[in-house]
Amino acid sequence: MASTEGLVPITRAYLASYYEKYPFVPLSADVATLSAQIRSIITNFQTHQGESSVVDEVDHEAPHKIDENMWKNREHIEEIIFLLDRTHWPTTFQQQSRLGDVELAPFLEQLKVKFENTLKTLEYFQSKNADYVFNTVMSYMPQDFRGTLIRQQRERSERTKQAEIDALIQSGCSIRNRYALLWKQQMERRRQLAQLGSATGVYKTLVKYLVGVPQVLLDFIRQINDDDGPMEEQRQRYGPPLYSLTKMVLTIRIFIFLMWESSDANKIRADELIILEQAVNIYTTEFERFIKFMGEVFANSPFFISADEVGAIDSRNDDYKEIGIPAGTTHEVVLSVDSVNSYIAWDFTLEQSKMKLDIGFSVECTNSSGEKTLILPYRRCESDQGNFCTCMAGTYKLIWDNSYSTFFRKALLYKVDCIPPVVEPAQQ
Repeated sequence: MASTEGLVPITRAYLASYYEKYPFVPLSADVATLSAQIRSIITNFQTHQGESSVVDEVDHEAPHKIDENMWKNREHIEEIIFLLDRTHWPTTFQQQSRLGDVELAPFLEQLKVKFENTLKTLEYFQSKNADYVFNTVMSYMPQDFRGTLIRQQRERSERTKQAEIDALIQSGCSIRNRYALLWKQQMERRRQLAQLGSATGVYKTLVKYLVGVPQVLLDFIRQINDDDGPMEEQRQRYGPPLYSLTKMVLTIRIFIFLMWESSDANKIRADELIILEQAVNIYTTEFERFIKFMGEVFANSPFFISADEVGAIDSRNDDYKEIGIPAGTTHEVVLSVDSVNSYIAWDFTLEQSKMKLDIGFSVECTNSSGEKTLILPYRRCESDQGNFCTCMAGTYKLIWDNSYSTFFRKALLYKVDCIPPVVEPAQQ
């Protein structure tokens, strides 16, 4: 049993600091561009009778929880694979081999394979993370009959859940119904975890009245999935790109569905298929990049930290920010100044090591006419304590440049303030 002496559960403040070391490179601009193009094409189908309710789904907001988005992406991917199976092609496609310059059979099969590969990557990601969380929790449990009972209970529970899925499939259920059950089962796992943390239900006697289960473990599993708990930091930071991908795959799915179902399927244009191909390529590439990135974040994320670390984070001035700047990138802070003779003040330091680390730093201003002025010329430095400049009105950008580096990740702690001009008291 791993020791929990001196440890407390991770906090949202700690995760905020931890995630600064793992900035996600923004999604390709093609995600938004192609999603908008497909949405425009879908609009053309809205005049067809009986299709409005399906089209309306495109405008629904993505779920807030990270894992629910993962399940939604998995559901939409399976629906697309179903549609791309040859037996479900429009009659027009089954009766002809080409559409313009597009050879239909290899074209559609290639799209199907891309989604099948992405589905495998996602399934592995979900399975690996579920095992990681469970095994980590179990490593802090007493290595006696209590741990054995909980493992056996989990195995029985998972067999029961799989039997429910198998029975539903045999009944001829839809993909949508199957995923509704899968998500219900996922929520049941959360409920059971919360029960363990609260020492209620089937685990009450096991963990509350028998000594040996660390309280810090019970505290962790009770609060980890709270709506405003530690994981909310993850949702705020990494949720937006995932939400965009969830909406994109739904858009692709509805696009294919409406083309296949439309009475005007014989009017599908080759250029629409090319847009579809581009969207599939971008979605599968960016979604796989995202889940591989999240896998790295999860694999290194701690569940428990020392009380000293929590105190250090809590005592840090809230105005300070900490971020890791990967090699070959820049970090920018943008703020607006409305009053002439205001001040911008900054203070930053870099985490030092045996090797000398420095970074490029500059400040520029863009006025209301769009003209840029270099306020602080570009220079290289290790830290810059207590610097400031007086300002005219405009938008200021403070830039830390690590683009010249091909190896080092800079750990930057900084504070930036905009101080309005001092108003002199009226003369008496």
